[in-house]
Amino acid sequence: MHLFGPIASVSKPVPSLPSPLLLHSLGDENKSLLSLVADANHIYVGGQCQDISVWTKKSFTLKTSLRGHTGSILALELAEEKRWLFSASGDSTVRVCEVYVYDAAVHGLNADQIWSTVTFAPIYVLYPYLETGAGDLFSLAWNPTYQVVYVGCQNTSLQWFDFSQDIEEISSGVTTPKRKVHKFFDSYPQYTHKPADLFANNFGSLPTTPLERDWSSDTTTAFNIPASNVIDSAHYGYVYCMTVVPSFRAGSEVEHPAGENYHLLTGSGDETVKLWDCTPSGPKLLHTFECSYGAVLSLAARGDIVFAGCQDGYVKVFDLETKTLVRTIIVQENVDILSLSVMHSDLFTCSANGHVQRWSPSFNCTSSWKAHDGIVLSSVITQSVEANGFVLVTGANDGFVKVWDIAVPLKASGKQSLEGNWPRLDVDDDHDTLIYALSTFVSIPSISSDPLHREDCRQAAIWLKKCLHQLGAESTLLPTRELGNPLILATFHGTQGKHAKPRVLFYGHYDVISAPKEGWNSDPFTIAGRNGYLYGRGVTDNKGPILAVACAAAELLRRRALAVDLIFLIEGEEEVGSTGFMDAVRKYKAQIGHVDAILLSNSTWIAEYPPCITYGLRGVVHATLAISSGAPDQHSGVDGGAVAEPMLDMYAFLIAFL
Repeated sequence: MHLFGPIASVSKPVPSLPSPLLLHSLGDENKSLLSLVADANHIYVGGQCQDISVWTKKSFTLKTSLRGHTGSILALELAEEKRWLFSASGDSTVRVCEVYVYDAAVHGLNADQIWSTVTFAPIYVLYPYLETGAGDLFSLAWNPTYQVVYVGCQNTSLQWFDFSQDIEEISSGVTTPKRKVHKFFDSYPQYTHKPADLFANNFGSLPTTPLERDWSSDTTTAFNIPASNVIDSAHYGYVYCMTVVPSFRAGSEVEHPAGENYHLLTGSGDETVKLWDCTPSGPKLLHTFECSYGAVLSLAARGDIVFAGCQDGYVKVFDLETKTLVRTIIVQENVDILSLSVMHSDLFTCSANGHVQRWSPSFNCTSSWKAHDGIVLSSVITQSVEANGFVLVTGANDGFVKVWDIAVPLKASGKQSLEGNWPRLDVDDDHDTLIYALSTFVSIPSISSDPLHREDCRQAAIWLKKCLHQLGAESTLLPTRELGNPLILATFHGTQGKHAKPRVLFYGHYDVISAPKEGWNSDPFTIAGRNGYLYGRGVTDNKGPILAVACAAAELLRRRALAVDLIFLIEGEEEVGSTGFMDAVRKYKAQIGHVDAILLSNSTWIAEYPPCITYGLRGVVHATLAISSGAPDQHSGVDGGAVAEPMLDMYAFLIAFL
């Protein structure tokens, strides 16, 4: 058992598989590599040292370095149809570089002089509304339909600029220096009493080499984002990340017809992900997803499925179609998830401890390896130079970009109409999740009758709460009485529709009775399979039924077929008379909410295979019955004649139930 209880994960342990092949390491040990993008020929790396390194994918050599920013490069984005590279920085500017191929053959040169070179020409500088008042520019996203770039800012605003306008008309044909004077970065020492100007050199930069393209020597067209293109307080925290959906990234596998509308997703330090409808007049808020596990530091999308990487090692999985939480992946608790990448149906998570994990469509970790000796800050999936091959590129604060050869997952087969963009899973995937989770649950000796196991009962409650949360429920612990075992209240929210959904409450209990060695052929707190049955304390009463219903709800969620709100109310003292349970239910009645039906699992099937639903239970009723006549008591020696005797009525009442 783990030092602080069992690890709360329904994902199977990582198999002993070798890490992906490391194809190449790039970089400078003195830099933190904060942002990555890639096109067909190059890998672009934004660093802490204000420059953008451009590496060729074919030879893994440094093509050039783009200089001009005066702050760290916090975000990079490509507009591939325009061959533009966007960069956002801590200097409160967005810069646009044009990447185009110059083919000498087109210009009539001799055959022995034919070559192709890529030219990186700075063309625009974009200043946010309020300029440096916007703070660091953390995130970028490009909408190819509307030709709009979105910018996520430190001052919590969401800003955008429309490049579909007549650029010449906006700029009036005037070119301006590539940047304005920055009050801090372009300042002189205070004792000089000199005002800030562009000639101040506070970065200790080296002279430009032939491999470096210095934007500061160029003149580029500058634009200011107008106040009308700003949503103030788009979040109540820094806008750390954003992406458009459907994603057009390499490996996303989702086709998006030209001209079709996109949606924008933004993640923030306020622990929320917001869904925006991209309209010609700007983003319109459609929905807010609550993550509740620290800041949202990274986002990735595959069709209508969105992954949000949070602080403390959690990844939230949301379905945009149904606006529901589908699953919560616990990568490693208390270790931030700083970057996410999607490769077809598989998810790659990059953590602050230098590890990268790969997750299957059934949310099992299929590979985990130590990728860097520092914090993994960025990642991107890109097509390799080999046909149909893909690589994962990761960057970290150890100063290295690493290129990993990754196997392409098999594409899902069959129709996906019931499951949206989820790949169709084999039944064994869900079965394996159930068996693995049950084996962990059973291993906790939550014996409620033994005070020595009080802490085990608490650990069982904590584990189950996290397990239900991972499967897609909103879950919480509810205290009962002093020294009592807590309740677990969890809700799987069904698919949203026009009409109110029925609310079904599932009752169960996580406590078990003791397990003396007599009568057991195996350890009662270790699941053992024999002759088609599973043996272990709680497998039937009641841990197995709890997880069976929870896994079924998770599968229905994934298929967008959960037509009810399913509420779990699980107690921890059923085996000792449910002490305090009724009082707790009354106390938390408002949190439990309205209930249309109750599902119990304390029953049995009448046969091995046909399902059996018990819709009535006799139970035990304790009652006190008093019967009296309407007349006062009479003295038998004084009052004579026949009288109505209540005892006869008692006899008649009881005989009717025999």
